[in-house]
Amino acid sequence: MIFQLNKSINQPVVLPEQYGVHLFLKREDNIHPFISGNKYRKLKYNIEEAKKLGISKLLTFGGAYSNHIAAVAFTGQKFGFETIGIIRGDELEDKIPENPTLLFAKGCGMQFKFITRESYREKHSMSFIKKLKAEFNDFYLLPEGGTNALAVKGCEEILTGDDNHFDYVCCAMGTGGTISGIINSSKDGQQILGFPALKGSFLKEDISRFVTKKNWSIINEYHFGGYAKINIELIEFINQFKIENNIQLDPVYTGKMMFGIFDLLEKGFFKRESRILAIHTGGLQGIPGMNNVLRQKKMPIIV
Repeated sequence: MIFQLNKSINQPVVLPEQYGVHLFLKREDNIHPFISGNKYRKLKYNIEEAKKLGISKLLTFGGAYSNHIAAVAFTGQKFGFETIGIIRGDELEDKIPENPTLLFAKGCGMQFKFITRESYREKHSMSFIKKLKAEFNDFYLLPEGGTNALAVKGCEEILTGDDNHFDYVCCAMGTGGTISGIINSSKDGQQILGFPALKGSFLKEDISRFVTKKNWSIINEYHFGGYAKINIELIEFINQFKIENNIQLDPVYTGKMMFGIFDLLEKGFFKRESRILAIHTGGLQGIPGMNNVLRQKKMPIIV
């Protein structure tokens, strides 16, 4: 993919002196306005492969506020691909005008197929893919969240030589592709910490398919109940972090990761004088949709 990318800078994070560490946030969220963070990295080599194969249609999967759905839709519009989104939740079909993510994707030309949550669980089965092929003809399949070997290859480019001096690299996790790329490009002596947005230990097996290094671990205590689930404590943390650092965090991934890092700092997890790099993987497009949900629940919103 040929885009004019902004440079991903490492921005220092304001910390109380008592923690005795140096924390930076790699601003991958700023590399592109619509395909930011890990979504650009995951799509880069997949789009090149689709072009090489002469396939002009991209098909993928996602939920109501999926960053991946929005990124694929914009990429398709930019590079002349038809795009098809298989959306989890058939009840969403008549709610597109109320959903900023789906409205954006539709504006980029994406065609939707809304399916039940039960049917969505079959998305990996050959019989389900065969039915989609019969309905939509030839397409290039992008998995939910975009994770495959080519996506991992793209995510290996997140870390650069400027990052070799960090002792820890922290990354939020959805499908495991981003952290797999970071592990592969990490240096000896670096510890890679993953902060899942989902409950469960299945991600360890998924990551092991793409990596051979052993310098990584998963910290499972900060998912807040699962994907897209948040509470007032997390909202207040995200809002306060923005006030202190002028950096917007998203509530599904980077907000939970940074909350976890700060809690670990409070508990003395990191050695004094440690140099910590956290990856901002983007995801900010989902905030308006999340705020709609929070308003319905009479909860504070993300500002």
